[in-house]
Amino acid sequence: MAALARLLERLLWPARKQERVEEAEERRSSPDGPQSLLDAPRCAQRPHGGAAASWGLSFGASAVQGWRAHMEDAHCAWLELPGLGPGWAFFAILDGHGGTRAALFGARHLPGYVLEALGPAPGEPEGVCEALRRAFLSADARLRALWPRGEPGGSTALALLVSPHFLYLAHCGDSRAVLSRAGAVAFITEDHRPLHPRERERIHDAGGTISRRRLEGSLAVSRALGDFAYKEAPGRPPELQLVSAEPEVTALARRAEDEFMLLASDGVWDAMSGSALAGLVASRLCLGLAPQLLCAQLLDTCLCKGSLDNMTCILVCFPGAPRPCEEAIRKELVLDAALGRRVAELCAFGQEPPSLNTVFRTLASEDIPDLPPGGGLHCKATVIADAYSQFCQASGERWVMGQNGAEKPTGTHSSSALDLEA
Repeated sequence: MAALARLLERLLWPARKQERVEEAEERRSSPDGPQSLLDAPRCAQRPHGGAAASWGLSFGASAVQGWRAHMEDAHCAWLELPGLGPGWAFFAILDGHGGTRAALFGARHLPGYVLEALGPAPGEPEGVCEALRRAFLSADARLRALWPRGEPGGSTALALLVSPHFLYLAHCGDSRAVLSRAGAVAFITEDHRPLHPRERERIHDAGGTISRRRLEGSLAVSRALGDFAYKEAPGRPPELQLVSAEPEVTALARRAEDEFMLLASDGVWDAMSGSALAGLVASRLCLGLAPQLLCAQLLDTCLCKGSLDNMTCILVCFPGAPRPCEEAIRKELVLDAALGRRVAELCAFGQEPPSLNTVFRTLASEDIPDLPPGGGLHCKATVIADAYSQFCQASGERWVMGQNGAEKPTGTHSSSALDLEA
């Protein structure tokens, strides 16, 4: 883990430097500028999951703080909903901004508002769609009653409600969900941004402005829980304020070909497209990887691909999800072994081993067959870092970058002190 973190630190240094320049520019004009970046990413994850075998549903979830100074994401997962029959489940991701208060409130209380709005016998699909709409607005109203006056902050919200017959998606903001059906992307949510024609019309009608693609030059999303400073337009209902907590709700009839639904905060989408994520998830399921471990690997891959944000993902697998495939497993083992040998070759080439960063960049320039679809070599960063660490341990040496940029050998090895300078 330490070797992977330092690999990320060196690989992404140019992006971090540019991000800090952009942050400085934004802070000059925005009172709620983005978070600062850490000097090294926090890569620790606590993946978790569960299954409802009787109706063929399983899920995995994980989250990572990454480069941000604070973790502002939250999430929840309910495999059973009290008062409803078998086959109902609820999952949600809350991506906070300006603090964690709104995201934590949503993760803790949104499921309760959904249950209250649904009642014991919800009508499908129209009644459920309206219930989700009411639940979001009720949760936002309660949050407002509890919110300290004048305090900034809010949270995007993305929820998946599973019933025996439908998949319901309700979302505010820029967290996204993608449905894979019969090996292809069947549906993906659309972000709520100020420049979207429908959002822009509501903002202008409420007396707001859009500057630098942001609402009032500050907020990057146009729908969210919280952000009450943007919900003060007189004479307008909550759903017609500058920022609205009214979710966009979609009902998708379930099919036997449904494979999985991936929910993720915007940090994941900064690094990968919907089709790339669907391809990577499907390929990992073919290896028999548990959903929670798959989520952790996906977030590691996005870190390696350059995401600088907090990230959370939830993978919900349906009965039609890809099954473990012996041929796919065999190819993956061959790939990992080949990468390990190539790392050893690169390290043994000179008098001193190259930096881990150099090894990764050299591998990235080579034509390596059977890399994971969507993730590519970045999906194998942990394999590469482990192989590099093992080589250094076997050599009985470690190389630490001195303050003057010269590499100095020492007698013992610690993977957390690997030289990763370019």
